[in-house]
Amino acid sequence: MTVDTKSIPAYSNPMFGFLIKKSFYDLWDNLFRVVLVNLVFLAFLIAAVLVLPLFESLPLLGLVFLGFFMLLCFVYLSTAALTLKAISDYSSFGFADFFRNLKSAWPAGVLLGILFFLGFLFVTMGIPFYFNLGSFLGLLLGSLLFWTLLIGILALQFYFPIRSRLDTKFFKIIKKCFLILLDNSFFCIMSGIVSLVILALSLPLLFLLPGPGGVLLFLDEALRIRLLKYDWLEANPNADRRKIPWDVLLVDEREKTGTRTLKGLIFPWKD
Repeated sequence: MTVDTKSIPAYSNPMFGFLIKKSFYDLWDNLFRVVLVNLVFLAFLIAAVLVLPLFESLPLLGLVFLGFFMLLCFVYLSTAALTLKAISDYSSFGFADFFRNLKSAWPAGVLLGILFFLGFLFVTMGIPFYFNLGSFLGLLLGSLLFWTLLIGILALQFYFPIRSRLDTKFFKIIKKCFLILLDNSFFCIMSGIVSLVILALSLPLLFLLPGPGGVLLFLDEALRIRLLKYDWLEANPNADRRKIPWDVLLVDEREKTGTRTLKGLIFPWKD
């Protein structure tokens, strides 16, 4: 696709608004499936809440159980992300798809689970240790660790979508996560904020909706749409990277997504 960038305004980026709209429509059209995804994840959380107190007198064993539980959760999230990808691609999925995806998604989930468990240890032990030193060096090291972990979380929010769409090798996924963050810093920050808002909105419904499934769906939609930028840059190598013609790139996506009225959302058969 070749586009005359001279006709594009200096700043034109309707992408994020469309992303929110498409994510909402896809979530609404697949409420039952997303609820099922969230129900299983909530079952893991409830089991952990019930079991962890049993290790109160055995902290080391409790830490081992927590590590195992985190691996289990990340394997599930990895499988769920790969399964929810079908919704972003204007399709659907069934139980058979979920179990089939489990076979290919579990290694990525285990590796990210290990990484996050190490991050958990740094947050709960490393940062307090440095801050409690009561020295400038301790404050500096604690702050450095905090910002490193925050930047890591901003980058790794796209770990599962990248695993689903771009690469299956762990270190290549990690590399692509940070490349996307470096090239799309504001976009990654906004995506992180939206993810937090989705989780906040999930509180009244006890995370059944939108819940973790809604976050996974949104992040997959975000990466999928953002990748259109790189397809266009590859086709237009001399173009200004600051002037991505989103109005042009989103034409097909908008046609597929369509528009809805409130009546159409609640009673689609009457719209």
